[in-house]
Amino acid sequence: MSISRRGLAALAAIPLAAPAFAQGRGDPRVLRVKLFGDLRALDPFISPEYMARNHGYMVYDTLFALDSKMRPQPQMVESHTVSSDGLTWDFTLREGLRFHDGAPVTSEDVIASLRRWAIRDGHGAQMLAEGNRLDPVDARRFRLTLQRPWALVLDALAKPSGLPAFIMPARVAATPITTPITDPTGSGPYMLRREDWRLGDRTTYRRNPDYRPRAEAPDGLAGGKHARVETVEWVMLPDAATALNALQTGEIDIFEELPPDLFPVVQRNRNLRLAAQDSAGVQPIFRMNHAAAPFDNPKLRQAMRLLVDPSEMMPAYMTDPARWQDAKSFFPAASPFHTSEGWIAPNPDLARTAVQQSGYDGTPVVVLDAQDSTISSTFARVSADRMRRAGLNVDLQAMDWATLVTRRLSKNPVNQGGWSLFCSAPAAVDLMDPVSHIALRSAGARTALPGWPDDAEMERLRDAFAFAPTVEERRRIAAATQARALEVVPYMPIGMMSLVRGHTTRISGILEAAIPVYWNIAKTA
Repeated sequence: MSISRRGLAALAAIPLAAPAFAQGRGDPRVLRVKLFGDLRALDPFISPEYMARNHGYMVYDTLFALDSKMRPQPQMVESHTVSSDGLTWDFTLREGLRFHDGAPVTSEDVIASLRRWAIRDGHGAQMLAEGNRLDPVDARRFRLTLQRPWALVLDALAKPSGLPAFIMPARVAATPITTPITDPTGSGPYMLRREDWRLGDRTTYRRNPDYRPRAEAPDGLAGGKHARVETVEWVMLPDAATALNALQTGEIDIFEELPPDLFPVVQRNRNLRLAAQDSAGVQPIFRMNHAAAPFDNPKLRQAMRLLVDPSEMMPAYMTDPARWQDAKSFFPAASPFHTSEGWIAPNPDLARTAVQQSGYDGTPVVVLDAQDSTISSTFARVSADRMRRAGLNVDLQAMDWATLVTRRLSKNPVNQGGWSLFCSAPAAVDLMDPVSHIALRSAGARTALPGWPDDAEMERLRDAFAFAPTVEERRRIAAATQARALEVVPYMPIGMMSLVRGHTTRISGILEAAIPVYWNIAKTA
């Protein structure tokens, strides 16, 4: 929702109905967080949803993790070595790692987890391509043997988003990738309380008493993961006004993805603070469906390059100009491969002409409008307005985010329940290079996200990047990837921005990390 500026002062003073969890207000043992959505799936290797990823960081651990400077650091791994030819990688796990059920974490668990992860993940697929092998050496040691050197091994094992390489028990990892797992057993700092997991209400995690943090100080996602509160609750508060009131009265401690209209209210309250939600930001995107008309027409997709204008679209959501930018690139500014080479300046008049010349036949453009997601809904409505002005027949369909996530899996024509376009905001850490860039994957139904771009040249460039011997060669390939993306238009970036959280002054220890995590946070009464 969006709240008018005339209503901001009133919101700061009017008491609203208290949520049912208000009786726990101020309990220093419980951290309550209003997230952007609801946890609906537990399998972090199947669901691309960030809620599944965030759940994964609560209950699982990873072999490596990125520090605050985006460098891979050992996490579950104690040590590793690489042969001089770059083909043999040996890893040793830390002592004392245990799953929530008390079983030790072994190399068999790691191998089973990585094999399941690699079926869906682009990095994993390259790491375990035909001929490459993962083998146990003993209970704590395992070996990766490659057919040719691949410089992205640690990057793949430390990737923080998309599909992170979480480690689960081998018995759970044995679940076919076509079957979502339902057993949340991991070895991470918190454990999911299944009996308190209620869709549409809350998700509850309890401290893992057997977790052994690393000795190093927390640094980004790396270092010691200290569970400083006994319980973490994710609460569902779809209405922004209700959530704001809960933050002001201390019924929640953190309000993630705080709408910009509410920044002034938080700034005027001496008991509240604004803070960046992650260290790299997000990229709002205009995502088209290549599998159905009308955006199966590449000329119409190319017309959208002239239509998407960050200078007009970004302020519709992010009213603070210091918190957004026009990246003019598929790669975020934080990426070492960021380039604006070849970028096409928006021009609405030329866009209208390009639509006419594309052969567009008036097929409805079905835009999915997730009204419980302020970001998605705002950009969907702005996009719909711009497309109408360019001569497109737009059908803006209201729904909630959970329905959008299901609906976007359909490849049906728009008159049979299909769709044409949705807007979302993937994390910058999912877009850093041609291999990790989830929105540029162009292998159709095999690995591409909904929208299903299918382009052999884009996939060839992704593979070439992974095996390029020098940074200079990778930069050249990244520039070529951008040039190709401007031809096939798998999607269009709307801009870059920083997400913001509101939080109470009773909490401390929020980490500056690539994604929001909830360990290391302490709370006073």
